[in-house]
This record gives sequence, C-alpha cells and structure tokens, in this order.
Amino acid sequence: MGATVRAVRALVLLAGFYLLGVILLAVIGGIDYALVGVLHGPALVKLLLVSVLLAVPVVRGLFMLRTPWGDPPAGIGVTEAQEPRLWQAVRETAAGVGTRAPDEIVLTADVNAFASEDARLLGLLPGRRSLYLGLPVLTGLDEMQLRALLAHEMGHYAHLDTRLLPLVARGRAQVLRTVAHFQERADQKVAKERARQEKRDGKRIAKGKRAKGVDTTGEGAMYRAMARIYMAYGNFSLRATRSTARRQELAADLAAVRVAGRDAAASALREVNALHDAHTFYMDSYATLGVPAGLLPRPGEVFGGLRRLLDARADELEGLRHALPSEPASPYDSHPPLAERVARIEALPDDGRAGQPARPALALLADADAVPAALEEAVLTPEALALRRVDWEELVHVSMTRYAAEGAAEIREAFAAEGAGPGLEAVLDAFEADPALRWRFADRFPKSEQAAAATGRAAREFARPVVRRALEQLVTVELTGRGTARWLLSWSDPAALCYPADGFEERLGPALDAAVADLPDTEPLRKLVLAS
Repeated sequence: MGATVRAVRALVLLAGFYLLGVILLAVIGGIDYALVGVLHGPALVKLLLVSVLLAVPVVRGLFMLRTPWGDPPAGIGVTEAQEPRLWQAVRETAAGVGTRAPDEIVLTADVNAFASEDARLLGLLPGRRSLYLGLPVLTGLDEMQLRALLAHEMGHYAHLDTRLLPLVARGRAQVLRTVAHFQERADQKVAKERARQEKRDGKRIAKGKRAKGVDTTGEGAMYRAMARIYMAYGNFSLRATRSTARRQELAADLAAVRVAGRDAAASALREVNALHDAHTFYMDSYATLGVPAGLLPRPGEVFGGLRRLLDARADELEGLRHALPSEPASPYDSHPPLAERVARIEALPDDGRAGQPARPALALLADADAVPAALEEAVLTPEALALRRVDWEELVHVSMTRYAAEGAAEIREAFAAEGAGPGLEAVLDAFEADPALRWRFADRFPKSEQAAAATGRAAREFARPVVRRALEQLVTVELTGRGTARWLLSWSDPAALCYPADGFEERLGPALDAAVADLPDTEPLRKLVLAS
C-alpha cells in the first residue's frame, strides 16, 4: 500500500471520528427535541442537564486541535563533532536504505531504538528527523547488528511511516481523550453516589438503625455507554491499520537485511529480545539494589555496569536469544510476533555475509566510559543523583545486610511475642529454658493444610524447618552485624555470604540441626557463631 493511499485512509479514519461526534450530538439533540413537548418542570431540566453533560466530552473531542504528544525519552543529544563514528554509521546506513539521515541523535537509557519525524500539515510535509538510540542496545550489539537495527528504523523513514505517524496518532489521541472524559465523568458520578449512601448509612447507625449498605449499580451508565461507542470506533481504527502497520515492519526488516546482511539482521532481533530481559534483571538486581540503603554505584556504573552482567552470563543470554515470542503483545500490536519476523529473515537465501567480523557497537562512541556517566546526569532524578556513590562490592554488602536485617524483623517480632529475643543469644537461651517455645513460634507463620492438620510428632516435623530457617536468618544478621561475615558480589550468580573461616558453613548445618532437635542442644551454635 503506497504512502498516498495510507494517507487517505488515515484521513478517512480521522474524519470518521468527527462524523461520529456529529452523529452523537444530533442524536442527543433529537431526543431533547422530541421530549421537550412531553416533559415539563424538573423532569425537563434534568433531561437538558444530562444532555449537556453528555455533549461536553463530545464537543471537547471535536475541538481538540492540537495532537497531544508525550514527552520524548530523556537522554543526551550527541553532535557529529562529539560522536563522529556513530554519526558516520548512521549516515552510511541511511544512504544504504536510500533516505535522508536524521537531524539529531539522542542516546537514551532504554533497550530501544526508534525514529521519529516532526512532520507538518498532518504529516503530509517532511520535518525534522530524530533517532533515539538506547545505550543498552549499543552495549549488547556488535556494529553490524546495530547497523541492521538502524536500517530498520531508516526503513520507516524511507517508506514515509514516520511522516504519517502524526495523522494516525491524532485520531487515536482524540478517541482516547474522549473516552477518558466519559470514564472520568462516570467515576465521579459513582463516587458522589457512594459518598451520599455512606453518609446516609452513618446517620442510620448513629440512630441505632441497620445500615442499608452501598450499591452504586447503574450509576454513570450513560457515560460508560458513550465511552463504549468511542472505544468500539477506536478498536475498528486500530484493526483497520494493523495489517498495514505489520507489513511496514516486515518491509523495514528487509531494509535491514539489504544493508547489514541476513544473519546480522536476524541476530540483531534475537539480541535485542535477550537484552530486554537482561537489562530489566540488571536494573532490578544490581543497579538499583542499594537504593533503599541510600546507595548507587559509582558514576557511570548505573548504566555502564550492564556490560559486566552480559559478559558473565553468556549461557543465560543464549537461551534468551532463542526464546522468541510467538504471539503478538496484543490484538492491535503494530509489530508481527518476533518469532515470525526472525523466521522470515532466516528463510531468505544466504547472501554470503555470514560471519563477517564486527567490532562491539560501543566502539562507535568516542568515549564509551564517559557516555554512561553523562547519561545518568540527564536521566536520573535529582533524588537519585543525591544518593551516596560506592563501589559495587560495598553496595552489595551494605544492601544485602540491610535486606537480611529487614527479613529477620518478622522473626524477631515472633520470638519476642513468645518472650524470647531480640538477639540470637537470647533466643538460644529461651530454647534451652522452654523447648516447646520453638513450636509455638512456628505456629505464628502460615501453614499448608497438611501442616495445620498435623499433631504431635508430625506437627513438630512440619515446624522444625521453619524454626531452622529462622535461626539461620538470625545467624546471618549476627555475623554481618559483627563484621565477621560479608556479602560478596557476583555477576554470574546471586550474592553469596562469605563466612568468617574455612569450614564454617559445613559446621553451621549440624549446629542448626542440634538447636532444633527434640532435645535442643544450642552449645554448638553458640561456640560457632557467638564466640567467632
């Protein structure tokens, strides 16, 4: 489908929104006209008031002249003077696709790369082009994979996809905004009725009467019905443009193949899929691990540390590269399933460019160590930038020590409720004085149906692991609090606790078992932990 036909269709769908609004206003006006001679007094006033309230969101949608755009992703713009190699790669890729290069490149913190164009006259006239390129993408791809990704985005420029985006976005935005107005009115009506009924019940209770309860069924029904009409039109519009949007994505994939080669284009898609999961894991488990403790990694490491994770977890990444989604994210997703896109590319004839050497994409940056630090300044909030910066080793130890202490808080409270604690030594003293305290402690935690039904020795066998795990957590808190054990950073595995001496871990297990035996012996645990 050519750009002209796509533009006409987008205009028709946009015009359909306005036509729907005019029809709804006409229906509301027709109903009012028909009932004016029938209704009188308060009933007529109520009818006209409801009509006005229903018409307001429709009219607001009709006169929404400006297409609302979200803020662009936070990032740092890089000039050709600052990043000559990156700009050269982008210009060469644009030339290979046969389109004009972007006017600006913005580096972001997202696992994404996308092109946009500030087109004019509803997208009919070209405008300023921008390329948003995520630093994680540069971190995880090699240069040929990056060129394939760039060629895909340039393919959208060449097919005029980016120029028609404002026209399509305007129709979607107007539908969504009008729906939001109706839903907001419906929610307000429900809230008002709920407050009225709650106030009524409060008065009844104060008089010693029984409350009638709150029932808002049917409130806001007219507003929700209007919202459903617009949602139906919005779904129709999305379905009408979905097939073309997906063909555009496949055409952009072919542009990537032409520029970078079949294997580079396919592997780029696989790599980005793996990067999404790896980056999410890295940000959750490493970069922001210390935030509750008021810590962040050293400048440049919040985003730059991803390289360390990717290097250490090559086997896991290989599995992610082959775990491609085979279904679209939603029925209206503009992208075909990733598995389908990769299969189409890999089914193409061999172009002889397999195995071509390629340097890491980060090598395109003039200073790959300085960019992550600059990006942090542009992306992180002032509150995040004010956090204390420490080395990875200290961040992991301090953070995990804090998490272990927080995890043991519930255990301390449960022991305290039985008259034991708060420290490990006091708990062990209580075990010696009252062995049954251990089973009462375990009763304070959730149980399976089987454990709850057990009695006697069977109940103790269910409770024993609960008490043992609790003791082990208290041991961890005791050792890290004394500074005799330390949490160690690992990029390939979870953080591990380094105990104070060789053989400590081997002796800890039997000591814990002795403390939770039917006849508790806490001496081994005291000697091992409290005397260490």
